[in-house]
Amino acid sequence: MTINRRVFLSAAAGVAAATTANLTLGAPRAHAAAAAYLPTWPSIDQHTAAPEWFQDAKFGIYFHWGVFSVPAYDNEWYPRNMYLSGSSANNHHRSTYGEPAAWPYHNFIDGARDRAGNFVQFAPKLASAGGAFDPDDWAQLFVDAGAKFAGPVGEHHDGFSMWNSSVNEWNSVQRGPRLDLMRIFRDSIRAKGLKFLVSLHHAYQFTGYFEGVPAQSTASLRKLYGQLGSSAHNQLWYDKLKEVVDQGQPDIIWQDFALNRIDESRRLEFLAYYYNQAESWGREVVATYKDGFTNKGQVYDYERGGPAEITEPYWLTDDSISSSSWCYTRGIGYYSTAQMLHSLIDRVSKNGNMLLNIAPMADGTIPQGQRTVLLAIGDHLKRFGEAVYATRAWAVHGEGPTKMGGGSFVAPVAGTNRDIRFTRNKAGTVLFATILGWPGGSTTISTLASGRFDISSLSRVQLLGSTAGTYTDLPAPTQDGSGLRVTLPSSAPYSALAYVLKFTFSGPIPPLTGGGGGASVSAHADVSFAGAAATLPLGTYTAAQLQSRGLAARTISSLRVPAGFRVIGYAGDNFSGTAWTFDADNGDLRNSGGNDAITSLKVTFNPATYFRIANATNGLALDSGGSTTAGSDLKQWTWNGNHNLHWQAVDLGTGYHRLVNRGNGMVADSYGAASGTTVRQASWSGGNNQQWQITDRGNGRYSIINRGNGLALDGGGQVASGSTAKQWTWDGSSNLLWTFMAQ
Repeated sequence: MTINRRVFLSAAAGVAAATTANLTLGAPRAHAAAAAYLPTWPSIDQHTAAPEWFQDAKFGIYFHWGVFSVPAYDNEWYPRNMYLSGSSANNHHRSTYGEPAAWPYHNFIDGARDRAGNFVQFAPKLASAGGAFDPDDWAQLFVDAGAKFAGPVGEHHDGFSMWNSSVNEWNSVQRGPRLDLMRIFRDSIRAKGLKFLVSLHHAYQFTGYFEGVPAQSTASLRKLYGQLGSSAHNQLWYDKLKEVVDQGQPDIIWQDFALNRIDESRRLEFLAYYYNQAESWGREVVATYKDGFTNKGQVYDYERGGPAEITEPYWLTDDSISSSSWCYTRGIGYYSTAQMLHSLIDRVSKNGNMLLNIAPMADGTIPQGQRTVLLAIGDHLKRFGEAVYATRAWAVHGEGPTKMGGGSFVAPVAGTNRDIRFTRNKAGTVLFATILGWPGGSTTISTLASGRFDISSLSRVQLLGSTAGTYTDLPAPTQDGSGLRVTLPSSAPYSALAYVLKFTFSGPIPPLTGGGGGASVSAHADVSFAGAAATLPLGTYTAAQLQSRGLAARTISSLRVPAGFRVIGYAGDNFSGTAWTFDADNGDLRNSGGNDAITSLKVTFNPATYFRIANATNGLALDSGGSTTAGSDLKQWTWNGNHNLHWQAVDLGTGYHRLVNRGNGMVADSYGAASGTTVRQASWSGGNNQQWQITDRGNGRYSIINRGNGLALDGGGQVASGSTAKQWTWDGSSNLLWTFMAQ
C-alpha cells in the first residue's frame, strides 16, 4: 500500500521543507531538522563549501558499478548507446541480445536470456551468501589505498536507484540484486572510519540520455526511461535526493552535469534540505557540482582534469582509473600508477582533492589490475602522506617541464625527476617539495632562488624516509640566482615513485617574492609587512577563513595592496561594524585605523581603476571595438593603450561585477546567449546578463563567468587580433582565463 503525501512546511517558519514524498508503509521516515538555511542563494551561500576535514582528506574513491556493468561492453553509456542505430553498442546489442525494441535495457534489471540462452541480470550475490561481492573487502581496499572518503554511484543516468526507494520502483531492493546497496556500502565504509560519499547522475536521465528510446507503454517504464515530462521528473529528481539524504546521511553528495537543466527552485530546496539535515546530525557536509550551483556554498568539480595553476576556492576533480570507460568492460585498460599518483600530488599542490573512480565487475569482483594501482597509491601515501594529508597549497604549485591540468578532460600524465610540487603544513612553518622521480645526487629548486626566497629562517632540510615518520637530515643547502641547491645521496636510498624534501623554518615560511603567484593582497601580523602572513586573492574572508590562512581575528597590522586592488577591513565578523578601506600598501595600520582590529575583510578590484583585461592563451586585450551601438560584438585586440581596451571592474556587492568600457561607457553583456556565441556590449541596465563573477584561478589569472547563463568569457584560443570574444561552458581551459593589469 502506498500513500502519496504532499507536505510543505515553510523553511522561513523554522522547519525544513518536506516536499512530495511517496511513503511506503513501513519504510524509514525522515526527521525534519530545524532550518538554518533557506532555499535562496544568499542563504545557501553562507554554507561552508569545503570544511576542514574535506581539505585535509585529499583522496577519495568511488565506483561506477550497476546495471550498465552487466553487458561489460562499450562504456557506462551503454543504456543510451544501445538504442542509437549504427553505434558500436547497438550492433553489439543486436547480435548478443536482440533488437533493443524486443530486448530492452530493463531486461538487464529484471533478468532475461541472451541469444545464446544465457541468463543475464544485475544480481550480485554477497560473499556471505556464497557470491563474489564482499563490501567489507572493498572498504578495506579503499583504506589500504589511502582514501579518506568513499562511496557508490547511487544512481547513474540510467535511472536505477541503488537504495530502498519509495519513489522509484526501479531500485536495487525491489529488483535485481534485492539488496539495499547504498546502506550496505554506508555501513562497510563508515565501519572503516572513512567519510561516506554518494554520487548522483540523474539530472541527465530525463534531459537527453534516453533520447533514442521509443515511447514506453506504462507509467513505470516511462519513469525509468525519462518520459514522464519535465515537471514530474524535476519532482522525482528532488525526491530521490531527499531519500539519499535521509537514508544514507552522506558526508558528500557528488552530482554530475545537467544540474542547470533542473528547476532552480528544486536545486535550492535540495541544498537547503541537505544542509539543514546535516545541522541536525551535527556534521559538516559537502555538495559538489559541475554546473547549476555556485562556488560559494558548494565545491566545483573538474571531470578528468583540474586547473593548470593554484585555484581558489577549494576544488575537486573526479578521474577514472581507466581512459576507456568508467564502468567495467571486457578488455578495459588502466592508467599507470605513476600517472594516477603524480596527478594526485599535482592536484593537491593546486588546492584540490581527487576522487578516483574504479570499475568493479557486475558480480562484485574488483579486477586485480585495479587493485594493484590502488595499493601502490596507498603505499606512497602510507610512507609519505605527511606531505599530502592535512596540507595546504603554497604560494605556487610547483615547477618543472611537465604540464598537468589546464581544464576538464585532460589526461593524467606522469612527471619526471625535474618536476617538483609544493605543499605546506597548516601551521605555515614547513614547506614540502615532492620530486616526481629521483633527481640524482642533488637537485636545484629554481622557485627558491635568491632574490625571491629568504632562507635565513630555514632551520632544517630533510628527506622523508621510506617508513612514515623517519627522515634523513641533509646538509645545509646553497642558494644563488638560479635556485636553491640541495645535496642528496648519490643514489636513491629506497624505491619510490616520488621523493619528498621537508624544509622546516624557525617561524612562518617566508613569502615568495618577484613573481610566480600573480597579484594578490598579503596581510601580515606585524607592522612593516613582517610576521605571519597570508596571501589573499580576490574574494571575501570571514574570521574563520582568515584563521584557516594563519591569521586570527584582530591580528592584522600591515597590508600589501597591489595596484588596482582594494581591501575593506571590518571590525566585526561577516563584514559588519566599522570599516576601513585601503587602496595601497600600508605598513602600519595604526596610522590609518584597523591595527589589530580587523576581524573580516573583502579583497576587491578598485572600482576607480582601469584595467587591461587580456586572455591567458592569446594575450589579446578585451576590446569594445570603438562602437557605441548597443548589441555590437566585443572583440580582442593587440594592446595599444587605446581607451577601447580599458575596463573597470565594479563590485556590485553581491559577488558579481559589471565590466565598464572606458571608451564608450557600455558594459559587457552576454545577451543570454548559448555557449559558443559572442559576448556583446550594451548600456547598463542591471540585468543578470550584465553581471559577471570574477574568480581568482591562481597565478594572476581569473575566470569571468556570467550570472545570467553561467558561461565563461572565452578568448577562443590562438586567434587573430580583431577576433570576437565569446562565451563557453567553464572547463578550466586557459582560453577561459584572463589577466587584469592596472593602467
